[in-house]
Amino acid sequence: MNRRVKNISILLAGLLTLLSAPAHADSKPATAQVIRLGLFANVTHGAALVAKNQKFFEKYLTPAGTTIQYVTFSAGPAAIEALKGGAIDMAFIGPNPTISGYVGTQGDLLRIVAGSTSGGAELVVKPSITRIADLKGKKIASPSLGNTQDVALRSWLKSHGLKTNIAGGGDVTVIPTDNSQSLALFQRGDIDGAWLPEPWSSRLVLEAGAKVLINEKSLWPKGQFVTTNLVAENKFLNKYPDTISQVIQGEVDAINFITAQPSAAKSAVQSEIASVTGKRLSDQVMDRAWSNLTFTFDPFASSLNKSASNAVAAGLLNNFSANSLKGIYDLRILNKILKAAKLPFVSARGLGLQ
Repeated sequence: MNRRVKNISILLAGLLTLLSAPAHADSKPATAQVIRLGLFANVTHGAALVAKNQKFFEKYLTPAGTTIQYVTFSAGPAAIEALKGGAIDMAFIGPNPTISGYVGTQGDLLRIVAGSTSGGAELVVKPSITRIADLKGKKIASPSLGNTQDVALRSWLKSHGLKTNIAGGGDVTVIPTDNSQSLALFQRGDIDGAWLPEPWSSRLVLEAGAKVLINEKSLWPKGQFVTTNLVAENKFLNKYPDTISQVIQGEVDAINFITAQPSAAKSAVQSEIASVTGKRLSDQVMDRAWSNLTFTFDPFASSLNKSASNAVAAGLLNNFSANSLKGIYDLRILNKILKAAKLPFVSARGLGLQ
């Protein structure tokens, strides 16, 4: 072999070696070193609390070298601001803050990657209030301006001819109030009722003598509507899909655990609530709240447009059109996990990837 042919052979051999190298050898890893997960100390976040308590998230994250940090919020709008500010990477959160975060950033901020909870919200009032007309002139609390229950309350009142505004005026005065303060205000007689998530609606009923005027389930087909879903910051989702997958796997394990061992699941939720609030719920409150909820990885995408319409009707969502929610879902990772586990496929109902 002459020198020229030999050199060509060496060059070809080197080229073949480069071509045969793994495609991901120089690519960035799909797992993060740290993930910061937002959640609430509410029974409506039961799947997240069970996963935290039972270390289902760590089960998948730790072997991949990822540390999880938990950040607790009391209302969805604050969690959205944390996502915007880069303080958290994922969050369990209600639909209306999710919608406002998505629409307000022209779809740049987040994607819904899984469901979590359906149900678990009620309008509870003083026993003297027996009909909708009795609410005129009354003071009704909601967890936070623009949160899921606040939107539900305002839109429901409007549908019955009762006006509200964000300044607290109108036919019914809506007072955005921290859930724990709503209980104290109701006990003192400073408010006449509240539209609250669990366990707070149950606490007002069992601890303060309130009665249920509306269970939100009655307003939805088959009683199914999203109360809590799991969202990921969009850039984090694109950069670290494996980490997102590991979190979703932890949530799926938690929901399966809730189904198989409800008593143990309730105990886990009690422990997590106590770690934040310093006190466990009474067994009666927990049992009542738990019976009002369905834990599911299906995000009930069909209910999201209605939630958005309610926010528009309540004057809390601007610049909204029929296409505003296009792309809000990315359920591909969830459905891959569900398929492997031989669990039912979930649909984005035309509002994103599935």
